[in-house]
Amino acid sequence: MAKSRYIYTCNQCGYESSKWNGKCPSCGAWNSFEEEIAEHTSSSGRASVQSIDLSDSILELEDIGVDSDVRYDTGIGELNRVLGGGLVKGSLVLLGGEPGIGKSTILLQICQFLGEEHSVLYVSGEESARQIKLRAQRLGVDTENLYILTATDAEAIAETVSSCTPDIVIIDSIQTVSIGRITSSPGSITQVRECTNLFMHTAKEREIPIILVGHVNKDGAIAGPKVMEHIVDAVLYFEGERHQSYRLLRAVKNRFGSTNEIGVFEMLDKGLREVENPSQMLLSGRPHNVSGTCVACVMEGSRPILAEVQALAAKTSYSAPRRMATGFDFNRLNIIIAVLEKRLGIFMGSLDVYLNIVGGFRLDEPAGDLPVAMALYSGIMDRQIDEALIAFGEIGLGGEIRSVSHISERIREAERMGFRACIVPKQSMNSINADDYRIEIIPASTLKQAFSVIK
Repeated sequence: MAKSRYIYTCNQCGYESSKWNGKCPSCGAWNSFEEEIAEHTSSSGRASVQSIDLSDSILELEDIGVDSDVRYDTGIGELNRVLGGGLVKGSLVLLGGEPGIGKSTILLQICQFLGEEHSVLYVSGEESARQIKLRAQRLGVDTENLYILTATDAEAIAETVSSCTPDIVIIDSIQTVSIGRITSSPGSITQVRECTNLFMHTAKEREIPIILVGHVNKDGAIAGPKVMEHIVDAVLYFEGERHQSYRLLRAVKNRFGSTNEIGVFEMLDKGLREVENPSQMLLSGRPHNVSGTCVACVMEGSRPILAEVQALAAKTSYSAPRRMATGFDFNRLNIIIAVLEKRLGIFMGSLDVYLNIVGGFRLDEPAGDLPVAMALYSGIMDRQIDEALIAFGEIGLGGEIRSVSHISERIREAERMGFRACIVPKQSMNSINADDYRIEIIPASTLKQAFSVIK
């Protein structure tokens, strides 16, 4: 019998090597190799392959039936939005996030609503049944159709699901379950990959949606091989600071919906509460009569969200000025600063620049360029921007303001939140009628025209 030997597996792509490498030759990731115990192989080193004819299993597209009710309503509107309308039957969903962010909390909360009409099996490899009961009492979960199973054997869990056939299965977490015939420890690359693959086959064969909870590593990515995220149907991330009460649920991958939608929640002592109006939440507590602040409107999927941009410029005490950005791309900030210096003659070589997007929100859309530039200009010149003014637009290297998409939706949201004036790219005026809105629309084609509004 061959002796056990150690192999090294890339946690990004699953590439295996007999020796450790600093850089993966397959995907190019650095420091991604982890040590594992190799599985025993036969003396020939190859498994016999039996050819199987699957021609009888081929189906025509029009002959495949689809039920009208293919999604489960979770009872939480923000979660339904991120999932694309609800939990799809037979889907495998991976929910990741930092410890204490609220993953187990939201899953136990949806059990209360799902348990009214469906049976839910909650499998825990981290907590005892008594601990889950105490948490359920705190959250007010008392449904009779919620069943608890504490186990870590993945094959036994899959067999139990196949025999009991619950409507929904929740497994908390994928890093704690393992397959006994694999010698590596739970949470290793091989275990996580094979357990995920086993649950995927179970979900597809039985048409049972399975939700997996995934831990994250120190870099914020879900622990385990990257191929695990390719196996599942949807990957959801819980984001937010642990010391803040607001949480963002974002879809990184979704085979049954958009990946641009986000869900906003607030963590309370009784669990997570939906925030149906994120714009009001992000704009609460705005400072009055202060320079260096401007409101932006970004699109998250089909939802317009208003966020406050704050900029501070102060004289530097270093040989090279500092540049810091929270919630905004650092390289994009440097480009905007260079445009302000070159096109408008605003010299910032002796100033430290700090940029912050309030509320832990991240401004990734090009439409956030103009409010960032206006906040910088307001902070440097110490001129206040009208609190009832909002701006959005992309900035080119020539100092021009370029059009962005969803102009009408952005203006409607600003109008609903009580803003009285809106600076938009001049090119976007061709797609809207200013008379249809009660808000004053100010077209601008250059930064100089936009800054002229700041008195």
